[in-house]
Amino acid sequence: MKLYCKVVALALCLALLLLLYLFVGSDADEPPLKAAAGGSRPARASSSSRPGGDFAAAGRFRPVQAAEEREEEEEAAAAAAAAQAQVSKREPRLHRKTGRRGAARGKFANVRRPKDQKHSAAPLSSPQWMHLAVVACGDRLEETLVMLKSAVLFSYRKLKFHIFAEDSLKPEFERKLQEWPPSYTKKFEYNVYPIAFSVGNAQEWKKLFKPCAAQRLFLPTILKDVDSLLYVDTDVLFLRPIDDIWGFLRAFNSTQLAAMAPEHEIPKIGWYSRFARHPYYGVTGVNSGVMLMNLTRIRNAQFKNSMIPTGLAWEEMLYPLYQKYKNYITWGDQDLLNIIFYFNPECLYLFPCQWNYRPDHCMYGSNCKGAEEEGVSILHGNRGVYHDDKQPTFKALYEVIRDFPFEDNLFQSMYYPLQSKFLDTVHTLCGRIPQVFLKQIERTMKKVYESRVIVNVGANFRL
Repeated sequence: MKLYCKVVALALCLALLLLLYLFVGSDADEPPLKAAAGGSRPARASSSSRPGGDFAAAGRFRPVQAAEEREEEEEAAAAAAAAQAQVSKREPRLHRKTGRRGAARGKFANVRRPKDQKHSAAPLSSPQWMHLAVVACGDRLEETLVMLKSAVLFSYRKLKFHIFAEDSLKPEFERKLQEWPPSYTKKFEYNVYPIAFSVGNAQEWKKLFKPCAAQRLFLPTILKDVDSLLYVDTDVLFLRPIDDIWGFLRAFNSTQLAAMAPEHEIPKIGWYSRFARHPYYGVTGVNSGVMLMNLTRIRNAQFKNSMIPTGLAWEEMLYPLYQKYKNYITWGDQDLLNIIFYFNPECLYLFPCQWNYRPDHCMYGSNCKGAEEEGVSILHGNRGVYHDDKQPTFKALYEVIRDFPFEDNLFQSMYYPLQSKFLDTVHTLCGRIPQVFLKQIERTMKKVYESRVIVNVGANFRL
């Protein structure tokens, strides 16, 4: 009896375990429909339980389809990038900031698309004119034209030439300038003025130092509508764009109204420091062959002087100053400028010697550190060195610019002939440092060439 009860109890336990097992197994196999109906996210079907074959197939093959689409998209993107790279070599892309399409479209509504953008030469031109003044009398016609030619060849922004000349030279200037090709004449405008002195004895002024050289003293009173001006002697050559020296105007402080370079770098060999019998600026004086002026400030300033205790306006000061020192000055108007800035040193900005490089900087040995480092920016062939054989290096530069055909290649028709001419100048001290003369003009030619190539390629691309 006891054994029989034990067997029955064991059988009941096994039956209960079997029922429990079946109940739990059926619940596990049912999909969670109630959970899905309740709004919660349905569980992803596992690989072990696949109640629907389509469901499993979709879960299995969808990643493969996405991978194929991504490969196709990547190939298309690579092809588009290659095509865009070819275009970007010829014209710049417009970089947009990330954001909604509508906002970006509104922000860049007035910006040209890359295909609509225009090519321009570097650096970008500015509507502001650069004013260049020169005084030519006697036999200085050719020198003046070569100087103007060097200015037009290398400058970027437009120029206005103010040419002060004797009446007999005016038709010659007009004829020669009109012979230049249109690609260069569109870069400048010019006016030819008669020689005129507003105060004092005109004949006395005209014979001061060199014919008509004193005219530069009267530029502020004659060119009343011009704000700023670069004056140069006829024997000056530009080896880099005028735009660069024009930039010194932005370096002026509130009291400075003119800029010049020192007359010498070494006081022991300087003319003013050894021989001058009148006041002069600084240690060695200044050279007025290259003079940058803010004419507006000059017209409005009151200048200290040695004649009266109060200040005088520029025009009021010139003739009394000349009368006081005329028996002590040697270099005419340059000496008068040195006297003026001796009493008004705060009005002068001093730029480095490479911006007014003369034979004195190399004929006794190289003494212009700025030119050694950066090359000559503006060449000043005073003492008539363009027309004799005393300084053949200066003469060579003058001749290659004079003989250069406007439309020719700068390197083939100017730079290479210049290198060849320099081989014949090594017997002079100036000729032994050709890199000083070649460094800056080579750099300038490269920039001009690159700007022309960009313009031409851009024009062809638009066609």
